[in-house]
Amino acid sequence: MAIVRINAADIDRAKILEEVAALQPVSEEQIEAWAAEDGDAWTDEDFARARVVYPPPSAEEVRALRERLSLSQKQFADRFGFRVETIQQYEQGRRAPSGPATTLLRVIAADPEAVQRALMGR
Repeated sequence: MAIVRINAADIDRAKILEEVAALQPVSEEQIEAWAAEDGDAWTDEDFARARVVYPPPSAEEVRALRERLSLSQKQFADRFGFRVETIQQYEQGRRAPSGPATTLLRVIAADPEAVQRALMGR
């Protein structure tokens, strides 16, 4: 399949909107039939057994988080219970955060003050 590159100016927006408006709604039965034809489709049971996997933040994301909080590597490590060497390794991409560290970094990103309160026992 060839890759076709176009500019936004080349897109006929009115025509696309007209085509989308003309589409017939798809029923649940039709979706189920399409899924049955697709050997790789997930069943409801597959979804029920699936678990969410949170990928670790990248080196750039760890650095950006620390910088957003205006903290040095040492200040960040001290404030949130990491070793300075660990933060350095994360930021240099030599090591990726493990499951619990990934979770902690996500919570810090969402609410750093809550993490500080929890660590201070308040």
